[in-house]
This record gives sequence, C-alpha cells and structure tokens, in this order.
Amino acid sequence: MSPVRRCSRTACGRPAVATLTYVYADSTAVLGPLATYAEPHCYDLCAEHSERLTAPRGWEVVRLLDGSAPARPSGDDLEALANAVREAARPQERAAGAGGARSADPMEVARRGHLRVLRSPDN
Repeated sequence: MSPVRRCSRTACGRPAVATLTYVYADSTAVLGPLATYAEPHCYDLCAEHSERLTAPRGWEVVRLLDGSAPARPSGDDLEALANAVREAARPQERAAGAGGARSADPMEVARRGHLRVLRSPDN
C-alpha cells in the first residue's frame, strides 16, 4: 500500500492535496486541506481537480484556507509596512520630538532609529 494518498477522481493518479466533503442539509461543498486520514464519505483531490471544482446549481462551495500556506499580504498590511519604513527613515525628526519623552522614561538609556535600549529594572 502506498503511503501517499491519491486523487479520488477516476483515472487520476496524482497525489491528493485537499479533501472535499458535502454537507447535503446546507447544499454546501466544503473543500479544505487534506484530512488526517481517509474517510468513506470524503473525497481526496489533487491540486488541479481542487482548483477546477464546481458545485451543482444552487449549491455553495466553501474553500477553507490551508494553514500551512503563506497568506498573501492585504493592502492594509502593505500600507502599515510602508508607514513603518517611512518612520524608521526619519530618526532625526523623531529623536528631536522625543527628547522630552526620553527624560520622562527612566528605563530608556539610548535610542537608535526605531530601537530603544532599556536599563535593567534591577539597576
């Protein structure tokens, strides 16, 4: 017996990467990451068949994200990253504005760009 599970589609011998389950009561087809073990009422699909999956008219296809796949960054993530880079590129302006704040924080010893050096609480 082969340790690699194969696609359930007829005449397809490619390795399975996703598991398809039908929820008949909700008229829903759920396609998610490959299940831990094969079950009799689930179908294992290869990458090609899982991408081309369609459901009958009136049914909904729910595609669950694979947790191991890297998530694509959203527009908000990219904007936050750009703002952080812009802020780190202006250390002179921020250091001048934070001069009063540094004296108010007895734990901060030094600052370099966006990094702070803190004094040990024991000292």
